[in-house]
Amino acid sequence: MRSERSANFSDFETSVFEANRARGAVRFDVHARDGITRRGVVHESGSLRVRFPSPEDDGLSGMFVNTAGGVAGGDRFDIEIAAADAARLTVTTAAAEKVYRAPGPAAQLNIALKVGAGAHLSWLPQETILFDRARVRRRFDIDLDATGSLLLCEIVVFGRTAMGERMEQGEFVDHWRLRRSGKLVFAETVRLDGNIGAKLARSAVAKGCPAIGTALIVPGNEALVERIREASDSFVGEVGISAWNGFAMARFCAQDAAALRADMMAVLARTGAVLPRLWLN
Repeated sequence: MRSERSANFSDFETSVFEANRARGAVRFDVHARDGITRRGVVHESGSLRVRFPSPEDDGLSGMFVNTAGGVAGGDRFDIEIAAADAARLTVTTAAAEKVYRAPGPAAQLNIALKVGAGAHLSWLPQETILFDRARVRRRFDIDLDATGSLLLCEIVVFGRTAMGERMEQGEFVDHWRLRRSGKLVFAETVRLDGNIGAKLARSAVAKGCPAIGTALIVPGNEALVERIREASDSFVGEVGISAWNGFAMARFCAQDAAALRADMMAVLARTGAVLPRLWLN
C-alpha cells in the first residue's frame, strides 16, 4: 500500500514539474538609419527579456535577461535576431546562465541569427554553467549575407570549480549551422552525455579542463590567425586557431571560467572587437 501511494505521488510530482517548465522567447530586428543602428520591432514572451542599455558608437548593444533565474529540464527558450543591411549589433547576457539538474527532458535553447548585407552581429553572452546531471540541447542557425560579418563566442563551464563542484553526469548537445548567401559553409554538432566528467578528462577532448569555448569569426583568414597567435604567450589555457572557407575559429579549454574568459578576451582584442561593458566588470 505504501509503495502504491509513493508511485502515485511520484506521478503527481512529475505532472506538476512538466506544467511549470519555463518558456521564453525574444524576437527583434535592427536597422541602420542615417548611419545609426536602431531597433525595430521587439517581441518578448515568457521569462526571457531583452534590454538595450546604450548605443555604442554607430552600433547598438542588447542584453538578455532570464527572469526565471536559470534553466532547468524541460525549459525552452527561443531567440531570433535579424540585423538588416549595414546595421551593427552586439548582444550579451546580464549574467552567466546556469543550467540546473534535470530529472526529466532536456532543456531546449534555440537561437536563429540573420545578418544582412554589410551588417555586423557580435554574439557575446557570458558563460553557460552546467550543474551535475544537467541536460541541455542548444541549436544555432545562422544566415549570413556574403558581405555581412559575424563574431560568435560561447563559453561552457561544466561545474562551478570555484565551489568545488564538477559536472560528472548529464547531457550537452550543441548544434551549429552557418549558411552564407544561403550555402551551408559550417556545420558542427558537439555531443557529450553519460559520464561527461570522464570524457572531458580525455586528452583528445578537453584534457581534464572543465571550461571550454569557441569563437567563430567571419570573415577570417590566415592573416587574422597569425595576428591572434602573436598573443599566444599570454594564454592561460589551451587555445587553437585556424581558418578555412573564409572564416576563422578559435577553440579554448581551461581549468576555470576566469582563465578561459581572459584567453577569449585576448583573442577578441586581436580581432578589433568591442567587448560589452559587462565583460569588463
